[in-house]
Amino acid sequence: MNTGINAINEAAQEGRAFIRPLFNEIGKVIVGQTYLVERLVVGLLANGHVLLEGVPGLAKTLSVKSLANSLNVNFSRLQFTPDMLPADIIGTQIYNPQSGGFTTRRGPIFSNLVLADEINRAPAKVQSALLESMQERQVTLGGETFHLLSPNVAPATENPIDQEGRIRCQRRRSIASC
Repeated sequence: MNTGINAINEAAQEGRAFIRPLFNEIGKVIVGQTYLVERLVVGLLANGHVLLEGVPGLAKTLSVKSLANSLNVNFSRLQFTPDMLPADIIGTQIYNPQSGGFTTRRGPIFSNLVLADEINRAPAKVQSALLESMQERQVTLGGETFHLLSPNVAPATENPIDQEGRIRCQRRRSIASC
């Protein structure tokens, strides 16, 4: 029984050796957001996804970008807009008339760290495509299944409902009343 506990303690010590330098590296860019950075790292270690909600200017986007830079992994940022399509995330197939065949163009979801920025602005079909890839860790393009890189973590950001921004304001009422 003690050997099992000792193995767990050793694994925890190895993890600690990785975590402290990571916090220090991110801390060079992000100051005063310790809770936010801790939760991002927990999501990363759990191979899960994190939703960051807060008013504009709290360094949500910069925190995720700094995490990716500190880990030296592939990073993509998806700036969600109301006119996005699922193909903007997962990719598409493009017809080549010379060869008569299709070429697969992979989307930004094929990165290790994918920032879904302002996810609440995206249409339902786009959110569904993103959530499906996050859950299954794969996408299907033209009948062919592609596995996503490992790790594949997709932190998302959104502004609180009262801080929706100009895009939502334009959709709901005239610009003059925003």
